[in-house]
Amino acid sequence: MKTERVEPLLFVTCGGTIDKVYFDAKSEFEVGSPQVAGLLEEANVGVPCRILPVLRKDSLEMTEADREAIREAIAAQPERLVVVTHGTDTMIQTARALSGLEGRTIVLTGSMQPARFRVSDAEFNLGTAVAAVQLLPSGVYVAMNGRVFDPARARKNVEANRFEEA
Repeated sequence: MKTERVEPLLFVTCGGTIDKVYFDAKSEFEVGSPQVAGLLEEANVGVPCRILPVLRKDSLEMTEADREAIREAIAAQPERLVVVTHGTDTMIQTARALSGLEGRTIVLTGSMQPARFRVSDAEFNLGTAVAAVQLLPSGVYVAMNGRVFDPARARKNVEANRFEEA
């Protein structure tokens, strides 16, 4: 019997709501440790993967230098399939900054509620990104709210609390 080799995934963590830890009722928070490993373990994901923490920032605090650091970190890795966990506020800008990394499929995802919350979209969005990165052709994409977007034609709709085509 012929066995199919599953291509390994690289998870690049950048912080954002998915990794946030809240301390009190005033919604004071800090970006905590990456939650990806726990989410993948809980979901019993059967794909070989490696986690590379690059940043621990709220995406509103990210700079162009941070985006360049993310780009350089991905470019220096051997994996072709990359999932980036990122804050949702500037996810589109980072996705656009990653365009042109040839021969790779890169999917950015995040969450509107921290992964540590009992009710969170983190698991669902991460699962969508894991499936998308394995099925899509080379390029950069955003996976949020059960959809996969081209970052050149997507936006975050703050009022509706979801991503949509621009």
